[in-house]
Amino acid sequence: MLEDNKSSVLKNTVTILVSVLVAGVFLWLALKGLDFEKISNSLKKANYLWVAAAAVFGVSAYIFRAVRWNLLLEPMGYQVSNANSLWSISFGYLMNLTIPRSGEVARSTALYGVEKVPVDKSFGTIILERVIDLVCMLFFLVLTLIFKFDAIYSFYERSGVRFNPVFIIGIIAGGVLALVTFFRFKERFRKFGFISKIIDFIDGIFAGLMSVFRLRQKGKFILLTAGIWICYFFASYLVCFSLPETSDFTLADGCFILVVGTLGMIIPASGGIGAFNLAMKFGFTALFISMGKDAVEGGELGLAYSFITLPLQIIIMLIMGLVSIPMLAKNRKI
Repeated sequence: MLEDNKSSVLKNTVTILVSVLVAGVFLWLALKGLDFEKISNSLKKANYLWVAAAAVFGVSAYIFRAVRWNLLLEPMGYQVSNANSLWSISFGYLMNLTIPRSGEVARSTALYGVEKVPVDKSFGTIILERVIDLVCMLFFLVLTLIFKFDAIYSFYERSGVRFNPVFIIGIIAGGVLALVTFFRFKERFRKFGFISKIIDFIDGIFAGLMSVFRLRQKGKFILLTAGIWICYFFASYLVCFSLPETSDFTLADGCFILVVGTLGMIIPASGGIGAFNLAMKFGFTALFISMGKDAVEGGELGLAYSFITLPLQIIIMLIMGLVSIPMLAKNRKI
């Protein structure tokens, strides 16, 4: 047991150090070659009332997500309070600030502590949420492709990211083959004790994934999903109005910023630091190029925007996460 604890601590420490290193590298790339005085002046001129309005939408997304999560848990026979769902989600986001991608497991574990929902089943619904979120982001990407194709292409060119279709198809094919093999032979694998536990966990995850087909309130689920992403949109778009140089950005520009920012947050850096900043630098540069404006100024404003938006997101995560700790402790079931 002691050796397992040491191994876990070492693994977590390495993960944190790697994520901090990744954040540092991306932040260095984002800041490289830019005029810090101009960025500082932009931050001084910003109207932070717009930032406060964006914060309202940021917190609202938490609430909508908590209510929607309960709709996914309901078909499996679990009646979860909206409060416990909200604080479990908040705790998960807080954990993401320490160890990237640890929030999903922390969220499921926190919910088990207050509602006794099995971790595997709630984790399955979280995976389902991620799939739905991906579909929603693709919807915004399609809107952006329609209205801001020039900016998308400029961002693609400047980011240096290149996708190998053969590699992507190989990953998809391998995943499908693994799923087919699992379902075809899983009963045979149950003969091995430790594999049986893994199979039970995977079965629980799939039970969570399938819950979407047994929803009793499909209309409410769709409205809540739309509400979450509308909140995300305005939480990012309203910050544009805080900077004089970007206060004339259109709704299409807002869609573009949301897509680019989401892509930046996917990278496993601590709190999105560095990766999000670099994404905004590229994104605003691409927008300014498509508008016929100065690319360097766009990069500087993108960083100024990121130095407002990212701290706002982190502050919300910290406040909601820290409040969640005593709330979860108070509601914990023994």
